[in-house]
Amino acid sequence: MLIEQPGLLYRLLFPEAVWRIQQHRRKVVYLTFDDGPIPEVTPWVLDLLRSRGIRATFFLVGDNVRRNPQLFERIKAEGHSYGNHTMHHLQGFKVTAMRYMRDITEADALIDSHLFRPPHGLIRWKQAAAIRRRYNLIMYDLVTRDYSSRMTPDRVLSNVHRYARNGSIIVFHDSLRAERNLRKALPAAIDWLSNQGYEFLPIPM
Repeated sequence: MLIEQPGLLYRLLFPEAVWRIQQHRRKVVYLTFDDGPIPEVTPWVLDLLRSRGIRATFFLVGDNVRRNPQLFERIKAEGHSYGNHTMHHLQGFKVTAMRYMRDITEADALIDSHLFRPPHGLIRWKQAAAIRRRYNLIMYDLVTRDYSSRMTPDRVLSNVHRYARNGSIIVFHDSLRAERNLRKALPAAIDWLSNQGYEFLPIPM
């Protein structure tokens, strides 16, 4: 559960971060997709979202935006929100604050968003403090673990069933690692959430 739904102590380490966005009069969830855009997966995700009338939020790796600018333009044109996920998918625990911010700034030149999510959800306090001066730090309420080779689509879907709640920020990945699970679990998750009465919204930019 500490992976799928971060515990209170972990959330308290970064109190200024957004973990969940509750709506008091509506049942709402926020679908988010990390690590794209890539031509093998992102167009399929966008086609699915468009067919269901859903807008989501994409946390983009700057180098993937550089390689696939047409996909970034499509994300914007179809009304999705988007955020910075570093230039090279850096894990904050493995680099200095200076290098981390330099990588974020490089990505920002391509992405130009006030939303930021750290890869793997891992950053140091000093990095978080620097990030908050320029960005809204968007974390998550539910990680589906679609990226894991140990998971099956049914188990990914089970995580959605078990942990989704009003205001959940839900993490999927439009990546090659997640593709096998994503193509089966994402449509099923959307169907289930819709049947439970949830509305899908993008995270405001």
